[in-house]
Amino acid sequence: MANPASTVAWIFPGQGSQKVGSGRDLYEASPSARRIFQRTDAALGFPVSELCFHGPEDILRQTINAQPAIMAVSLACLEAAHEAGLLTDAPAFVAGHSLGEYTALVAAGALDIEEGLRLVRERGRLMQVAGEERPGTMAAILGLDEETAAALCRETGAQVCNLNAPGQIVIGGTLAAVEAALGLARQRGARRAIPLNVSGAFHTDLMTPAAKGMARALEGVTLRDPRVSVLANGSARPLTSTRQVRDELLYQLDHPVQWQRSVEYMANAGVDTFIELGPGQVLTGLVSRIVPGARLFNIDGAAAIQAARAGAKTS
Repeated sequence: MANPASTVAWIFPGQGSQKVGSGRDLYEASPSARRIFQRTDAALGFPVSELCFHGPEDILRQTINAQPAIMAVSLACLEAAHEAGLLTDAPAFVAGHSLGEYTALVAAGALDIEEGLRLVRERGRLMQVAGEERPGTMAAILGLDEETAAALCRETGAQVCNLNAPGQIVIGGTLAAVEAALGLARQRGARRAIPLNVSGAFHTDLMTPAAKGMARALEGVTLRDPRVSVLANGSARPLTSTRQVRDELLYQLDHPVQWQRSVEYMANAGVDTFIELGPGQVLTGLVSRIVPGARLFNIDGAAAIQAARAGAKTS
């Protein structure tokens, strides 16, 4: 396990943060990052790196492709940061949002890179199929508390998907249920109620067929006890054994992501520095709302690594 005196957590983004071109600068600048992309292409049997760098964007954003692409870029950021000497100490915790949990498990030594990538590719395929067979959608509700959001979900048949930060909750379900919930949310004072452009109602019971498929996919996978505590999406508590990891990877598919509670757990345990590794800056934006005053860093490409190294030299 990590040194309990550590006050740093590494956090890894989920789907929605990928864009064409992500990782290309790392591929060109960092031998360690380049090896991650090469291992990704070999493990999955097709050029994920080319899709990341050149698109087309509509293909890249398909769930089956976006999930391994984001994981590859996140791991490339991690390896490039190690190569640059920016991550010299083990973190107290690692955590990831939705698919980012798989990246966190790789970072914690619980899952091999190749097996993690193949699992995430299969996860994306199963979620895409579930979304086609049981159509649904998601929406962001801003400005309502958890109790109010849960109440309007009960009234409409929608479900809470992500508890991201104070006043930022994502709901999902059938198209009719989400549309009805959006109307109620506006009536009950939501600052904004925004439909999301997604291919399914992720983290709801519409994804239960995907969870059953993942149970079969996990049967042949070697898991190890994490070397660093991994915060579980489903419980916001540390995963410390292979059995807990296996159970969590199934549970999180059709249950809410407890991101706010995960960050609060880490902060209460003494973490004051969060380093987001991967494309985008979504998670550090959420952390800033959950733990005002926390030290936040983003490593999303070569420029960020160069800036961090320059800052370390002058500090």
